[in-house]
Amino acid sequence: MRVLGVDPGLTRCGVGVGDGAPGRALMLVDVEVIRTASTSPLGDRLLSIESALEDAVRRHEPHAIAVEQVFSQHNVRTVMGTAQASGVAALVAARHGLSLALHTPSEVKAAVSGNGRADKAQVAAMVTRLLRLDARPRPADASDALALAICHVWRGSTQNRLAAATAQRRDAAKVASGTSGGG
Repeated sequence: MRVLGVDPGLTRCGVGVGDGAPGRALMLVDVEVIRTASTSPLGDRLLSIESALEDAVRRHEPHAIAVEQVFSQHNVRTVMGTAQASGVAALVAARHGLSLALHTPSEVKAAVSGNGRADKAQVAAMVTRLLRLDARPRPADASDALALAICHVWRGSTQNRLAAATAQRRDAAKVASGTSGGG
């Protein structure tokens, strides 16, 4: 599975692409940070992020896009910018028919480091180790985007199997009760 991880932000938006499967070695495909000037108009900044994400999807052909779920912070401006960049990533996923997954920061930390309260240094160290890199990805946005991709490779496929099994069970129950709507 190839996953494009997005650590959303208006000034710095991390984009990490990884290949892998549960129980198999992970591989770094690409990592970058999309940067926009804080002095630029909001629409221009969002357009720059959209254009760069479109380019990444075309170049890397991911199976899914994993985005850090926006959580409440004390700084409303930061939350708004993060949410807007996250919305752009969702739009790009929808435009390309890709599944979109939102992962909370603690879910990503737990998946990558085994500790949902790990700090950025611990997450970066584990990303470096799991992807067998010579150095930690910098800045932190790059490492966070790769952590999102890793989290989704490991957890997303399990979540997809559970959702498919639940749907299959629901469909079988409908057929058994004669409410399948077929006739």
